[in-house]
Amino acid sequence: MFVFTWIIIQLCIGTSFADTIQPLSSEKYVVEGKNVTLSCNYSTTGTVESLQWYRQYLGAKPEFLLQVNEYSSKSEPDLRLYSKATKEIKRVDLIIFSAAVSDSALYYCALRPTVTGNTRTLYKNLLHSIASVLHKCVS
Repeated sequence: MFVFTWIIIQLCIGTSFADTIQPLSSEKYVVEGKNVTLSCNYSTTGTVESLQWYRQYLGAKPEFLLQVNEYSSKSEPDLRLYSKATKEIKRVDLIIFSAAVSDSALYYCALRPTVTGNTRTLYKNLLHSIASVLHKCVS
């Protein structure tokens, strides 16, 4: 008997001016015990400061998982997670090793561009953007 893990990737946070990040697929169905790769493509007008992954279980708040930049990778062995960004194709992957039913959740990919110039105004606008986007996602 196969047990499937249902994983949804959604974009809620991550757009700022012309910078975008989009999941390659909106849902993944995985056989328990197999590895699964979640991927997001991003586009930015400058350098990316960080690319982040979050997970949200039904009825719970999103939780931070991993953060990488365009030149790094990161693993969390206790969580069976690995993330790597590929600058040349502007993609960030999250690999879940040996998927389990407990991995069934909503996964978010997010980007944070490097800011130059007037960061005070951008920060204020970004907070407003995040608050309104999170409100839309929660509603």
